Order: sequence, then C-alpha cells, then structure tokens
Amino acid sequence: SRTPASAPPLLCPPPACGRPRMLNRMVGGQDAMEGEWPWQVSIQRNGSHFCGGSLVTERWVLTAAHCFPNTSETSLYQVLLGARQLVRPGPHAMYARVKRVESNPLYQGMASSADVALVELEEPVTFTDYILPVCMPDPSVIFETGTSCWVTGWGSPSEQDRLPNPRILQKLAVPIIGTPKCNLLYSKDAESGFQPQTIKDDMICAGFAEGKKDACKGDSGGPLVCLVGQSWMQAGVISWGEGCARQNRPGVYIRVTSHHNWIHRIIPELQFQRVGSSI
Repeated sequence: SRTPASAPPLLCPPPACGRPRMLNRMVGGQDAMEGEWPWQVSIQRNGSHFCGGSLVTERWVLTAAHCFPNTSETSLYQVLLGARQLVRPGPHAMYARVKRVESNPLYQGMASSADVALVELEEPVTFTDYILPVCMPDPSVIFETGTSCWVTGWGSPSEQDRLPNPRILQKLAVPIIGTPKCNLLYSKDAESGFQPQTIKDDMICAGFAEGKKDACKGDSGGPLVCLVGQSWMQAGVISWGEGCARQNRPGVYIRVTSHHNWIHRIIPELQFQRVGSSI
C-alpha cells in the first residue's frame, strides 16, 4: 500500500467568497471586528483614504466611478486590504499598487446611473483570514424590500465630522427600501425649484426614512452586503445620498446585478453566485 508520504499534494480549492473566517459578529455595535468584513478595502490617494471598495477576486476591487474623476493617474493610488483601522493598520493589512481603473462608460456624473468602477491591482493578493473576496450575485438574485443588509466604511460619522483616530471600520445594519417608496421619500421636502432626484433602475435604496443612520462621505464605493444562505453577497455600491442620515433621504446604492454584463466583460473569470448554489 502507498505510504502517505508519496501521496500527491492536495490541491486546495479556492476559498469560498463571502464567508469571513472570523465569526465574532456583534449586532448593534458600531466598530467592526477584526476580520469581520475581509473584502472591505480603503482606496487611497497620496496616502489618504478617499473611498471604500470591495475585493471581488485576487486582482480586482469594485468601487464607485465618482471616486475616479481621472482614471489615468494610477501611480497616485494605492489600496489598503485586510485592515480594521486606517491609522497603523497592523500586521494583517497590506497595501497594493493600482495597475488600472475601468470606469463604467455609461456613468455621467454624480447621482447618475452606472456609478461603478473596477480597480485592477498590480499584483494578485494572497487570500488570508483578513483578506477574502465578497460574492458577486448572479442577476437572478433578488434582494427583497425589507431585507436587513450591512453597509461598512471608514467615512465620516456625520456630515460635520471625520472618523476619529485610529479610524476603525464602521458597520451599520440597514433595511432595503423599495424603489417606489424611495422615490416618494426623495420627493418630500424637495427644495423649491429643484427637480427631486429620481431613483433609477440600476439603483437600490437602503436605510431609514427617519434618517439618523446612513453611509456618509468617505464611504463611497464601499459595499452594501446581504447574507444570502451561508454567504455574503454584494447588493450595492455606495453611490450617493442627499447629505447623510437626513430624514427622508436614505442612502442610494448602485445595484450590482444591473451591471453584471459590464463586470463580466472586464473580469471574465469572475464567478457569479446564484441562490442555493453550493458556493
């Protein structure tokens, strides 16, 4: 009989997307735990955080197009992965250089459709307990109104403030709001003479009519994720809102499934996940 020593090395399957290995979630807390959202990245320009993003493969990060008014200055950008805090991110974190930025060609400026961009890293990253991809939903996945999802980021805790040092990643549970209701909310108390913003087909709203809790500046480009079965799927990319956490102005996200074809064209090897598929 063969001795174990001569057995061929086992090929490890790629790690499943959307499954953090550190499961010490605290509901209702504000600070994220170490390793709780391992796909969350900080996109930095000249060393300063300006947008969030999510790791979708070992080479690619999904973010918002409005984060990159100029996609050619790649040397100024870097991506911080595996971090819980921005100040002294610690031994689990790493910086990656940016090779190129692909903005969705349909994007036409703030609060327009197609506010999504893909950032290619110079080198593929090695997945660890703290650096893992989120699942990209197949277009067949529907995120129902009322579903409780999570938004994460290092953005400002309010319109006036900046997140205090050491700038720990913030998390917030937000329910999905149906588009008709969201349009209704945005049409309330619209400033006279202004056309109220409309929620387009490729947008998804999440948050609270009463305000108080919301994504804010510096969170842009980061993920809105929902637990589907055993895995976290990204429903939206933080795009815009009127102010932050204002009454009748929930956060507006770009719907990831609406841009499936574009994402697939840029990253042909990316696997999209269906509900109930063994991820």
